[in-house]
Amino acid sequence: MKKNYLSRRKFNTRIILGTLGLSATQSLIAQNNFKLKGQINWYNAQYIGVEGKGWTDTKRYFDRLPAKAEGIVRRPVWDLSRHSAGMCLRFETDSSNIYIRYKLHLESLSMFHMPATGVSGVDLYGEDGDGISRWVSVIGPEEQKVEKSIAKGLAPGSRRYTLYLPLYNGVDKMEIGIEKGNFFNPLHPRKEKPILFYGTSIMQGACASRPGLAFPAILGRRLKRPTINLGFSGNGIMENEIVSLLAELDPCVYVIDCLPNMDESSVSERTIPLVKRLRKANKKTPILLVEDRSFTNTQFFPSTKLHHFKSRIALKDAFAELNNQGVGNLYYLDGDNLLGRDGEAATDGSHPNDLGMIRYADAYEPVLRSILRQF
Repeated sequence: MKKNYLSRRKFNTRIILGTLGLSATQSLIAQNNFKLKGQINWYNAQYIGVEGKGWTDTKRYFDRLPAKAEGIVRRPVWDLSRHSAGMCLRFETDSSNIYIRYKLHLESLSMFHMPATGVSGVDLYGEDGDGISRWVSVIGPEEQKVEKSIAKGLAPGSRRYTLYLPLYNGVDKMEIGIEKGNFFNPLHPRKEKPILFYGTSIMQGACASRPGLAFPAILGRRLKRPTINLGFSGNGIMENEIVSLLAELDPCVYVIDCLPNMDESSVSERTIPLVKRLRKANKKTPILLVEDRSFTNTQFFPSTKLHHFKSRIALKDAFAELNNQGVGNLYYLDGDNLLGRDGEAATDGSHPNDLGMIRYADAYEPVLRSILRQF
């Protein structure tokens, strides 16, 4: 064991470290984040490899759609694809302090209903002695350039970590830092087929307080699977350009959760072509169709209740028609319990708070487990 540890440390001295050319601001220095500044080894995120990307040929490394999508998808979709939602870095270290420095793509760091920790922050999880991933720490940035410790005084021992990237901002550059003399092992992206999530702002992560609490990330930890988050805020509408891109990928499951951005007419028009396009490209890949959540205040607004009813009927009809046509490996998830029934699981009636994200994951998990057992 000792020999392996030393050999891995020796290997890591040969790693070519990336640099961002970023300097700590006076305010950060005042916060004593860099008492060990001269004693930190920095590791470029691109060397480690980001998990959660569907394409490698992206315009910027941390983009979610390929470069060719610019000018093909609508501008709002392209802009949202530059957010790093769903991406994560995985590594192993015995350093008692872990540092982070990164540059955000957008100046806007938070939203009126979502904090900077979720919009632009990075979220660190570590595995416990049983191999279960537990929350460690989060950063809520105050400016576009961030350089500070994300965890100090960690318990002794080497463990695996997962660092989740911002949900509603992009990343231009990123590095992970550890104390010199400590072991660092990059855990490159897993090779298993990912679960691919396509949907709306809820899918992208609104309004989780931390990136690791977006429900696709929760499900990734529970199911121990890589995930790809293709949630596009306000723009999950089953449009042909996106469906064609989805068909290029080879996930273990396609999850289609677009109803929060659609009405019964668009659901009726687009669901069957979407499924057939995916099935043509991927003959046996399971496809899970998901209803919209009920607004948490639906009981007070008849028009909202009617909207949910009509869009769900349209999705059920499309599902039945596809089954009648013999389209196989097609699954369905009802929306009634996605946010629970007590009215407490959303920030604004629509977007899940942290409780709502847990409930979304609770509703999804048994369905996805059942699908994955069969394939």
